[in-house]
Amino acid sequence: MTISSESDIATATSLAAGSWTLDPLHSSVEFSIRHLGISKVRGRFARFEAEFVVDESGAATIGAVIDLDSFDTGNTDRDAHVRNADFLDVANRPTLSFRATEAVQITESFVVEGEATLGAITKPITLDVEWGGVQEFGATGDRHAGFSATGTIKRTDFGVGGPLPGMLSDTVKIELEIQLVEPK
Repeated sequence: MTISSESDIATATSLAAGSWTLDPLHSSVEFSIRHLGISKVRGRFARFEAEFVVDESGAATIGAVIDLDSFDTGNTDRDAHVRNADFLDVANRPTLSFRATEAVQITESFVVEGEATLGAITKPITLDVEWGGVQEFGATGDRHAGFSATGTIKRTDFGVGGPLPGMLSDTVKIELEIQLVEPK
């Protein structure tokens, strides 16, 4: 879509009011963390839910829950170790949740201030979001909206893995590709 004026931008980012539904087949929650300070280990969470409710003014209330047991780096032994009490402790902390602290207006790029909660620990997180647009999905005729978002957290702020100086970076980069289906 070509956007030629500010009025086109307002139209392009206008979303129907209501509860948009996550399209899990076209969405992803991925992460990367530096190992030994020399390279990045990348992974994803295969199971997650999103809440995206647009009010009549066009502002969106945003939330998400990630199933930590769906942690996957492509290495079965490493994944099992990260799920145990040394790191994520999924037996006692099965989910990571996110909630925006206020409704946000959707623009070409915007910031979502929110809180992430893992177990009993809640910390602020900022997501930088890029609007992808709205497009009809030919297979179903439904209209989909797309977003890309990035943010970082410090794993030790959430009690994940201890200090581990030199082995794992404290900073974890989070990358989201989210596609939502318009309410009927």
